[in-house]
Amino acid sequence: MALRSRRAGQPDAEEPQLTDEGMTLVEHLTELRRRLVKAIVALALGGVIGFLLYEPVLRILQDPYCQIQPDGCAFIVTDPLQAFSVRLKVSAYVGLLIALPVVLWQLWRFITPGLYPTEKRYAIPFVASSVVLFFLGSGLALWTFPNALAFLDQIGGQELQAMYTPDKYLSLVTFMMLAFGVGFEFPIVLVFLQMAGALTWQRLASWRRWAVVGIFVVVSVITPSGDPFTLLALSVPMILFYEASILIGRFVIKAKVDE
Repeated sequence: MALRSRRAGQPDAEEPQLTDEGMTLVEHLTELRRRLVKAIVALALGGVIGFLLYEPVLRILQDPYCQIQPDGCAFIVTDPLQAFSVRLKVSAYVGLLIALPVVLWQLWRFITPGLYPTEKRYAIPFVASSVVLFFLGSGLALWTFPNALAFLDQIGGQELQAMYTPDKYLSLVTFMMLAFGVGFEFPIVLVFLQMAGALTWQRLASWRRWAVVGIFVVVSVITPSGDPFTLLALSVPMILFYEASILIGRFVIKAKVDE
């Protein structure tokens, strides 16, 4: 019986390619598909809930507009299909917020096989803190939005009368909430990078001055209103988060490594 020869050190072409924890590439793709399906189902269910909660959610998002226009803050609809598209848009926003814990959990479970056992136990704290910080950031954006809206309303002069269409207004307010929510994830990223060994608290401390400048530049870019109140409302918490990440790396992560 003839045997096929194979050079030493070269894998057999018929052997499956292995990745982390002995999983094949096909198994990783299957796992990715399974996680994506669960995340999509959560988004769909959240969208249905958002569709049912459309009116109270719209009133909450409309409140900043009503604060600067107390005499009348009704939106102007210029397209017969605009009302329906606005309801779908609001439903999608609410669905994303409702499904956020599930999406983050599925993402964490997908990257878990590549982590050490000591790192896997932080799954629930990381996901929970990510969700809480995102909602805090979005809430802060909604709280500061009346100031941004008043700034945009006044900068054009008294000759301009603010009368907004719902799609443009909702796009702006939800973008602001998204920007604040993502900005509040800043400490999660820094702590995770320190736990993974990609950063150290000493390096973060040495970058402090450049980090402050970079934070102000990034915030000025991602916040479309351009008003100083919004700039400070997001920049100051991110600077505090940067300092908190240094303290966590110095006194918590370092202590875990030394044990």
